[in-house]
Amino acid sequence: MAEEEEGEVFALTVEGGAPERRLDQWLARRLPGLTRSRIQALAKQGCLTDAEGRPVAKLSAAPLPGAVYALTLPPAEPTDIVPEDIPLDVLYEDAELLALNKPAGLVVHPACGHSRGTLVNALLWHCPDLRGIGGERRPGIVHRLDMDTSGVLVVAKSDRAYQGLARAFAAHDLRKEYVAVVHGAPPTVGTLETLLGRSPANRQKMAILRTGGKRAVTHWRVEAALPDGLCRVACEIETGRTHQIRVHLASLGTPIVGDALYGKPALDKRLPHPPARQLLHARRLTLRHPVTGEPLLLEAPFPLDFAPYL
Repeated sequence: MAEEEEGEVFALTVEGGAPERRLDQWLARRLPGLTRSRIQALAKQGCLTDAEGRPVAKLSAAPLPGAVYALTLPPAEPTDIVPEDIPLDVLYEDAELLALNKPAGLVVHPACGHSRGTLVNALLWHCPDLRGIGGERRPGIVHRLDMDTSGVLVVAKSDRAYQGLARAFAAHDLRKEYVAVVHGAPPTVGTLETLLGRSPANRQKMAILRTGGKRAVTHWRVEAALPDGLCRVACEIETGRTHQIRVHLASLGTPIVGDALYGKPALDKRLPHPPARQLLHARRLTLRHPVTGEPLLLEAPFPLDFAPYL
């Protein structure tokens, strides 16, 4: 679901047995292209109404079977994002979809402190028709990688591709594999399932929580033991929470090399090749093409800073 034409209205009826306890959760499932925060913002603007046309502001109540809602998407606000001729490492491209090998250090979308030089600036140069697909600030972006994480990232070039990708990511109907270099060695194989959310002690960090937070599942396997007390680990994630792999590996006592937020900077400095960023790479993404249904296997070669650990 992308932000469509001015004044477009989506009529939604709650079917019996809706599992969600909150209306905004139910709406987010029915409209996978809109986040809960976006839905909440639209409701505050009066864009969500009931069957009588009355604004609905209370989204914490449970959706009642048979209730009818209408959500009106306002026109996209003008944006000042400037297209920039930034080289892209293209892995796959057709009229609907673009897959990239994102380099470490490249911010995905403009934010405070990063108004220029982002992947979105580069995408608008590469694909001038991308504006408005999925939102003006994040055109075509369905998922993202941390600034200092490299690897496979897919971008929708059309509304129908955006909707298809949003459904696939929401349903976890794809496979995402990362590779990390870590201090120490976790068990050879394993799975970690936790609740992940903002750390109560440091809002800049994510943390494993006992209550609240979102379900996060990471499967790992050790690929190779390395010198200097390191090892290389492959991680496949069922969910895509912020900093998920970084937090999970750190919780095992094996933080990612070069991770300034969750790692061991003192140990990093003693290495023969101290990295300038966390050594985490999105190696492989397996999915079906969001429009044609064709199976796609997208793989990104390792960047140069991984060379000493391969």
